[in-house]
Amino acid sequence: MRGAVLVLAMTMAAAATARAEGERAGVFDYWVLALSWSPSWCAAEGSARGSPQCESGRGHGWVLHGLWPQYERGWPAHCPTVERAPSGSDTAALADLYGTSGSAWHQWNKHGTCSGLAASDYYALSRRAYDTVTRPPLLRELDRAVTLPAAVVEDAFLEVNPDLSADGLTVTCREGRIREVRICLDRMLSPRRCGADVIRDCTLRDAAFPPIAR
Repeated sequence: MRGAVLVLAMTMAAAATARAEGERAGVFDYWVLALSWSPSWCAAEGSARGSPQCESGRGHGWVLHGLWPQYERGWPAHCPTVERAPSGSDTAALADLYGTSGSAWHQWNKHGTCSGLAASDYYALSRRAYDTVTRPPLLRELDRAVTLPAAVVEDAFLEVNPDLSADGLTVTCREGRIREVRICLDRMLSPRRCGADVIRDCTLRDAAFPPIAR
């Protein structure tokens, strides 16, 4: 009995060590570029938090949630890295892209550490990936909240990004609102098919889509 307990304890300790070590930085298959519709995030939680991202006049539409290293199934996070963490001034310069400095730092801490890149290079690549995607102008022009099928948002992205395919992006919803568009890119930032665990389109036909706060 004591032997069995000892084996179990050793097994649990080994598992805890493996989790603590995390995944190896730079080892992944492709990128997921996650674009967050800022008005939906603000309506759900950001305004209640008093986030500066949600202040009227900021004009945030599709902000960068993150550029995420992805496996064909699953993803790494919080990888051990020898790279220096970004400074406050580094992340403050990214508030236009991420919505807030804090969001930029969080994305480095959770996902950028797994990229195998220095923080400055990860952020530069993230901005470049963001710039490769055209955000549909029509969605920014809405002056009132609407409800629409989530598929309409996907179609809008496909119309202005002819290199993308329906299997290369997905629209997500939460609490009845359109929340994100996630686009799959290979390691050279070219469009590719998403893995099976990423292709989970929102199927709502009456998803709320709030307008940008002017």
